[in-house]
Amino acid sequence: MRYTIYFGIALAATTLGALTGMGGGVIIKPVLDVLGDYDAATINLLSSVTVFVMALVSVEKQLRQGTVINIRMAASLAVGSLLGGNIGQIILAGVIAAFQAGRMVVAVQNICLALLIMIVFLYLGKGKKRLTLGLQGILPVLLTGITLGIISAFLGIGGGPVNVALIVFVCSCEMKTAAVYSIITILFAQASKLATILLSGAFLSHDLSMLPVMIPGAVLGGWAGSCLSKRLSGKAVEKAFIGVQVLVLIICLFNIFRNLIP
Repeated sequence: MRYTIYFGIALAATTLGALTGMGGGVIIKPVLDVLGDYDAATINLLSSVTVFVMALVSVEKQLRQGTVINIRMAASLAVGSLLGGNIGQIILAGVIAAFQAGRMVVAVQNICLALLIMIVFLYLGKGKKRLTLGLQGILPVLLTGITLGIISAFLGIGGGPVNVALIVFVCSCEMKTAAVYSIITILFAQASKLATILLSGAFLSHDLSMLPVMIPGAVLGGWAGSCLSKRLSGKAVEKAFIGVQVLVLIICLFNIFRNLIP
């Protein structure tokens, strides 16, 4: 039963993550916090591996479907997210070392995520009136990738709502287009993070017994979400994005109160 629950979480989260560009970790991380079976570092790792597999499958599927990608923009985001992913992992390690108590680390991560979701919700809620910069140069896109990589690795969410919103803000993309670039950013940010963990030997210190069921869920979710993205309109993708935001915000608030109140 427990394996079925974790498979279902991975499948549902990565399907929505691939569709909306959120990555899936924005759902997996707070839901696993609620279940409370693992400590913050292990949840972070389970989420990252699952999201990485989803992103790999999703990007491959998008390319095979003929999705047009600006190589220069994608490369700048990818390089930036690689750099940012390393920085975010260092920050997370520092927070874990500073607080020691796993409950406080979970609370800090969920507070940060809840604030980001509310900011993004307010920004995207402006619709066509929202401010965009329309920048296409390598430097601003690279800095965007670095910022997203830091957030992704620190929160263990694989990008989340902030990816799509920041790409829309900086590059003036449509949300559906931004979702594709968000998945590319997530792929490289998580690759950087997992490589760092692997080289440090930290994989061996975590209970990863759920990965054999979460990885197949991520493969199916990445494939299903990419198929839905191709078929649905930009408006439908935007509605799905907002719906996931509301769901994750509720879960985050629950996690904050549960971990801060004795």
